[in-house]
Amino acid sequence: MPIANVVVEVANFDTHKLKNPNVVDKGYQQGEQQDFWNVREYVLYRDNYTCQLCGKKNTILEVHHIGYWKEDRTDRPGNLITLCTKCHSPSNHKEGGKLYGMEPVQKPLKGATFMSTIRWKLVNTLMCGYTYGYITKSKRVSLGLEKTHYNDAFCIAGGINQQRIEPIYFEQNRRNNRSLEKFYDAKYVDIRDKSIKTGQELFCGRRTRNKNLNGENLHKCRGAKVSKGRRNIRKQRYAYQPKDIVIFEGKKYTVQGVQNKGEYIKLREKSKPVKTNLVKPYMFSKGYSVVYKCNSSPTCRSGSLLAEK
Repeated sequence: MPIANVVVEVANFDTHKLKNPNVVDKGYQQGEQQDFWNVREYVLYRDNYTCQLCGKKNTILEVHHIGYWKEDRTDRPGNLITLCTKCHSPSNHKEGGKLYGMEPVQKPLKGATFMSTIRWKLVNTLMCGYTYGYITKSKRVSLGLEKTHYNDAFCIAGGINQQRIEPIYFEQNRRNNRSLEKFYDAKYVDIRDKSIKTGQELFCGRRTRNKNLNGENLHKCRGAKVSKGRRNIRKQRYAYQPKDIVIFEGKKYTVQGVQNKGEYIKLREKSKPVKTNLVKPYMFSKGYSVVYKCNSSPTCRSGSLLAEK
């Protein structure tokens, strides 16, 4: 389709507007809600979308005023920190809690500045429009759309209620795995609960030689050894690679890997491996393949469909 207009998302937030909220320009948005998304998204980005107390990522995150304990509730980024809902509790706000007495620590923005420079270079080269990530997110949330690349593009392009098509994903597949060696850890019986755990889980607790950050020594919890640790070195390259399509007993299957030095092949759709000499190649997965979403499963790989087409 002909491209009539180009808009580049130059950054997640506007660092200039954080320092000078009164700046006025063509690409700046106004309004109380936009300012809220700007500061909040900056704090989440700065903290790598991670709770700064427990380190959790895949959870609901909130922004906390660091100086709340001393009545400092200003919304400057240096006074804000990312916390999960469990750590952002009333008990932690009280004296003796984890949040009481906390002082702000401002982190550098070298990475964000570098990426902003590259994106602005792209805008100046194309002589196109630009926007910010916090503006895109505020529009996406108001429309009730989930976080995806194509939904962000829809909002950046000014989408509201237009008819849309199903997205198409392209995935790059390597024909050769660069990993030449794999290590399989030994497994032991944990004498505390009789469960099977790896040697790394029941380690000595020492994390570094130079700092006193050692944890509990769990060597004493090791019971009977279930399996030995081993190193597996790949000595040759096999004809079949993961994601290849093969024919077995008249049906198409996806290759997951090879075993026993290439004598057996593991198919994704079958629980047990089969002999390699019993399968025939149908399509080798190389370059880019199409991955699309459907109703039956979260993601469906369309390698066999490409071959049929």
